[in-house]
Amino acid sequence: MTDRQKRREGVPEILLCDLDAFFAAVEQRDRPEYRGKPVVVGGSLSARGVVSTCSYEARKFGVRSAMPVQRARQLCPEAIFLPGDMAKYRRVSKEIFALYGRFTPEIEVVSIDEAYLGLPAGEGLAVASRIHRAVREELSLSVTIGVSVNKLLAKIASELAKPDRVGALWPEEVAAVLWPRPLELLPGLGPVSVQKLNRIGISTIGQLAAAPLELLKKYFGRTAPALWQSARGIDNRPLELLSEAKSLSEERTFAADLAAEEVVRAVLISQAESLGYRLRSGGLRARKVSIKLRYADFSTITREQTLPAPTDSDLEIYETAVRLFDAHKGTPPWRLIGLRVAGFATGEQLSIFDALPAEKKEKELQRTRDLLREKYGGAVVYRARRLLKPPPRDKG
Repeated sequence: MTDRQKRREGVPEILLCDLDAFFAAVEQRDRPEYRGKPVVVGGSLSARGVVSTCSYEARKFGVRSAMPVQRARQLCPEAIFLPGDMAKYRRVSKEIFALYGRFTPEIEVVSIDEAYLGLPAGEGLAVASRIHRAVREELSLSVTIGVSVNKLLAKIASELAKPDRVGALWPEEVAAVLWPRPLELLPGLGPVSVQKLNRIGISTIGQLAAAPLELLKKYFGRTAPALWQSARGIDNRPLELLSEAKSLSEERTFAADLAAEEVVRAVLISQAESLGYRLRSGGLRARKVSIKLRYADFSTITREQTLPAPTDSDLEIYETAVRLFDAHKGTPPWRLIGLRVAGFATGEQLSIFDALPAEKKEKELQRTRDLLREKYGGAVVYRARRLLKPPPRDKG
């Protein structure tokens, strides 16, 4: 055992569990005739539809998530194109997270198909293998799991292990495994930042780790120390357990600076849907909604609104975010959009007034949102799938 290995004795471990090509995999599982064939799940076949997820058979033809559906059709005309069934995917997601809960109560929900799990020191790899096997045997799906001592390295380990494997990346392996890799492997480092680093002669993670911090501050300002630490595999973020979290957030950095407001709104839809899901998963409601906007010159603003009553509604979170965006959007382009909810409450919301019929209907839909999105929930998801243009990285 090396000195570094001894130093992480007793250090809790973190798993990043990421379901492989989740939506497409569920369709292939449930429809045997789709197995082994290219499957593309996304928006409509209209000019604005985009790919949400595609099977690995489709990826062999160059199809990728966030690609226009029409382009995917050109690359792989024989693919099976499906609009998606969010009610089914949410139902399966709940089964997955229930399975994770048998192994640990420490779960940070990242999205419908991704979660961080906390484990005691020395148990990460063994538990990861058991989870990997259980997901395959009980749910007939595949999951890639990264194991390490922090969220950053667990995430990178997962990326390196894709698809359908368990991988680990320990701090003592960072120099040999991580540093020779290209900058694009670092989570959260967008194409604009990569180009900026390339212009000053930095093209690998190791070169970034070795760069003088003062040089990085010149180009990245206050974000430079975090960037420098990431290159060294350092990440002190704790798990955001829903039972303990003071806030939940989603952020997206665009592949290129963005001036199209309708795409920003689509990103906000996707983020609101994810945050609503995470709130409902933990039986929480939020009273505060805030947005974060970063501009092309890296200047950043945050704006917050307090709601009349706590909510876990995707639509209410989204509408609040749009009001904040419209009031404070400034001058485009934008390079990062973030959405955050805070001020948590638990339990059912009580009112001294009788709800209107439409409100009663909405409340009932809220209770079943994760199973049935037949009302506005489905429309929200559909709009996001049509318009969203995230960075060109495949999900799952």
